[in-house]
Amino acid sequence: MRIDGTPYRAIWLAEDGWSVSIIDQTRLPWDWAVARLTTAEEAAEAIETMRVRGAPLIGATAAYGLCLALRIDASDAALEAAHDRLLATRPTAVNLRWALEAMRERLRALPPPERVAASYAQAAEIAEGEVATCRRIGEHGLALIEEARRGKSGGPVNILTHCNAGWLACVDWGTALAPVYRAFDAGIPVHVWVDETRPRNQGASLTAWELGKHGVPHTLVADNAGGHLMQRGQVDLCIVGTDRTTRRGDVANKIGTYLKALAAREAGVPFYVALPGSTIDWTVADGLAEIPIEERGAAEVTHVTGRTAAGEVATVALAPEGTPAANPAFDVTPASLVTRLVTERGICPASEEGLMGLYPERASA
Repeated sequence: MRIDGTPYRAIWLAEDGWSVSIIDQTRLPWDWAVARLTTAEEAAEAIETMRVRGAPLIGATAAYGLCLALRIDASDAALEAAHDRLLATRPTAVNLRWALEAMRERLRALPPPERVAASYAQAAEIAEGEVATCRRIGEHGLALIEEARRGKSGGPVNILTHCNAGWLACVDWGTALAPVYRAFDAGIPVHVWVDETRPRNQGASLTAWELGKHGVPHTLVADNAGGHLMQRGQVDLCIVGTDRTTRRGDVANKIGTYLKALAAREAGVPFYVALPGSTIDWTVADGLAEIPIEERGAAEVTHVTGRTAAGEVATVALAPEGTPAANPAFDVTPASLVTRLVTERGICPASEEGLMGLYPERASA
């Protein structure tokens, strides 16, 4: 995607050909900063602190983290240690495991002297694959926006999204936002309601930032405004991403997604989930019972970071000192509340039959 006319991705190899460049998302929207990763530990730290976030980008970053580890030591022991360290960074997004397993499977079969070059080739293949996948998600999701447009007598198609599932989360294009970008670039009038997405405010700081840079009309709203907007006919469809999807179509996404799906069902608003095949966990059937939900630090709830009138970035307390806070990072939306799943292979019902129809090779896996 483009930032002020310049094309960027969320991760890329630096000019030296081996270190990894990322956009430090913890400094957006106030400061545009590119960070350089040189070790597997730095890659792990970037994932844990959410300098990179979003399921596809986490997977790509972990893949490059293995490359950085093998540059120092390409032994079996080093490969396993780096794999385990990176896998432990975040528990909910399944792309992390998927990318690391793809890397390890290829590299284990090679003698150590051949592993570094092969690891970089494999990591690049994973990153490029995610870009192509998100582009196709955009193509399929565009049809849903076109359908909504045909059903309107006038005005833009109003789309509500939650958290950030744009190109910042996915190397390029995004999942939930890919159809929006495709529609906007095709000249279809669109408007995006952007949930702030407490407690880390990824909607306010990231989604609003990237939509603004691309020129897409949007309005930031408080998380609890979504139901109100749907009741009044101001939302034509919801599109969100997912960090893990079960084989039966349950989806785990940023905390608050479940409430949007409930409101959408009550208001008769279509609720779509956009995802790459790498986000489907075929080993899990019941999302509520089987998907681990990451519990993050209480400070994300009790404090907030912003820019002061003087232009300084500061973190301030929202709650009385010592207030206990719980911080589940994700919730699970059952398949029964999902209108359709939008994948790189097409659109399907949120069900095991629907997913197997698009991924028939999984039936014998």
